[in-house]
Amino acid sequence: MPHRTFERKALAVPSSRLSRLAKLGGLASSIAGNVAGEVARHLARGERPRMGDLLLTPANAMKVADELARMRGAAMKVGQLISMDAGDMLPPELAQILARLRADAHHMPWAQLKRVLTHAWGTDWRGRFETFETHPVAAASIGQVHRARTRDGRDLAIKVQYPGVRKSIDSDVGNVAALLRLAGLVPRGVDIAPMLAEARRQLHEEADYEREGRALARFGTLIEGRSEFHVPALHGDLTTPNVLAMSYVEGRPVEELATAPQAERDRVMTLLIGLLFRELFEFRLMQTDPNFANYRYAPATGRVILLDFGATRAFPEDFVDLWRRLLRAGLARDRDGIRAAALQIGFLAGGMPARLEAAMLAMFEMSLEPLRQDAPFDFGASDLAMRMRDAGLAMAEDREYFRIPPMDTLFLQRKFGGMYLLATRMRARVDLRSIVEPYL
Repeated sequence: MPHRTFERKALAVPSSRLSRLAKLGGLASSIAGNVAGEVARHLARGERPRMGDLLLTPANAMKVADELARMRGAAMKVGQLISMDAGDMLPPELAQILARLRADAHHMPWAQLKRVLTHAWGTDWRGRFETFETHPVAAASIGQVHRARTRDGRDLAIKVQYPGVRKSIDSDVGNVAALLRLAGLVPRGVDIAPMLAEARRQLHEEADYEREGRALARFGTLIEGRSEFHVPALHGDLTTPNVLAMSYVEGRPVEELATAPQAERDRVMTLLIGLLFRELFEFRLMQTDPNFANYRYAPATGRVILLDFGATRAFPEDFVDLWRRLLRAGLARDRDGIRAAALQIGFLAGGMPARLEAAMLAMFEMSLEPLRQDAPFDFGASDLAMRMRDAGLAMAEDREYFRIPPMDTLFLQRKFGGMYLLATRMRARVDLRSIVEPYL
């Protein structure tokens, strides 16, 4: 976790429910003002505008993205979830604007940070450290990371949660969902209630840094003996529900390997994809956040560093067995077997038009192309991602039948998608079939 230069400046996090509600209320008023102005302009030209066209504008999406980034916490996280899970249903320019929420957040100013640390560690906390860097090395939706060295010589990365995050989760999720509806950023007919319920559950888990610390230690144990990977060590004496202390590990962003020799890119992506299937089929425990920043690379050793276990998710055995059946049927080109497993998993639903079901099954079989070939799959030379996107857009006319899949499946899909994007960025060549077959 090396130093990074932040473009965003330090901004205090609004920590009370009232101040956060006021921010969202002001944003709703601003959007309403934009709409009123547009209505007046259209009427002056003798046009009768559609409300959807006035709400669903880049200007409104930009306002939403900027304000959620300022608020951080659950507000920013829900915006991230919407942009990732409903992104294919949004116009590309709007999806791109909301995707800004997945970049670095603003960070807390020192005065606010100091109050948080004093609350966590007591007034004499500075005496425990030889150095504590006040500028964060990273900032995200619910916390920021600082480098520090203790008096007893430990080099640490300290993740500090923004104040008020845990208390504001439930109200933030409801208020942001209403705001996104108002702004026209969620397509009509799409039931986001399961996603919002899951967002609340996930956020309460991610906001518990002691829980994340246990997941960090668990993963360290699971990959013990695998010298290709490195998980930071948990330092429990400095970890609280709002502060997570772990060993500092020097590394570069994994995507910088895009310019490395082909063999090294292939090796690293083979390791990461192998770990993904091991998490699903062997551990039944997965770090489900697909953010590239969760993987770093140590040039001196060639090791892959694994970070951020707040979104760790355990999968039930029957869920894993369903996925095993689905992939086994897919590799055997057994369309009936694929359909049966897809229905049980929740990809397909009863009452779905035959044309849509056929299109979704064809899309799933398309996604299996990398696993079906006996030779390494060349992510950099493939047009599969574009064909998948085109197939998804072709199903847009059946949008009223769109259903968000069960949450376990949604998180697994998200992780698969993030790994595919990383392999494409790295232009890696990976023998996927040889990785997955032993688990089937």
